[in-house]
Amino acid sequence: MDTCNILIIEDDDEINDLICDALSKENYNISQAFDGRQALEMFNDSIKLIILDLMIPYIDGIEVLRRIREKSILPVIIISAKDDECDRVIGLSMGADDYMIKPFSVRELTARVKAQLRRYVDYNNNENKNSILQHDELKLDVLNYRAFKGDKELNLRPKEFEILKLFLSNSNRVFTKAQIFNNVWENQYLNDDNNTVMVHIKRLRNKIEDNPNEPKYIQTVWGIGYKLGE
Repeated sequence: MDTCNILIIEDDDEINDLICDALSKENYNISQAFDGRQALEMFNDSIKLIILDLMIPYIDGIEVLRRIREKSILPVIIISAKDDECDRVIGLSMGADDYMIKPFSVRELTARVKAQLRRYVDYNNNENKNSILQHDELKLDVLNYRAFKGDKELNLRPKEFEILKLFLSNSNRVFTKAQIFNNVWENQYLNDDNNTVMVHIKRLRNKIEDNPNEPKYIQTVWGIGYKLGE
């Protein structure tokens, strides 16, 4: 694997340096941030993985994660002293790829970093094969995470982008709400997730449809779910 850039966001100097030293020995290029404000200033497209503490000054880790997820799908590993189940659920539901509780093994963290980077590289390699998805006026540049309608670039949130990618990749398929949730959120579907899917479909329609009340692209199949319009 080529050398890649990793951003460590941790306000404890000793822990930050410990992780930095361990990953530097694996030939990764390391950048260190010690608070949320500094982290967001340092974040850029060259970063390929983030190690993120939740309890950091100025801007907390959850907010940092939320802002990063508006721009990127790169792997994020949370390290935190918060070991309650609800904290892990919140972190993972906000878009983290992994969650480690302090104190942790640096060797295990290094192994998880390597695993996440392998998945990320494999994902991007697969996406390179079909990096442009197009349907009528809609076009997705999957590699660069950009969406267009005609010549206009659309400002899609990550989940909206993934929903549209799902439909454009399966143009002849009808998806139930459960199937959309399982594919996009990658979590087990529960009955109360109906509203989550519907809200995101509504937001997506508002951005891609000429008339969201009479959708052309994401059409409702009554009693079943949704499909891509012909």
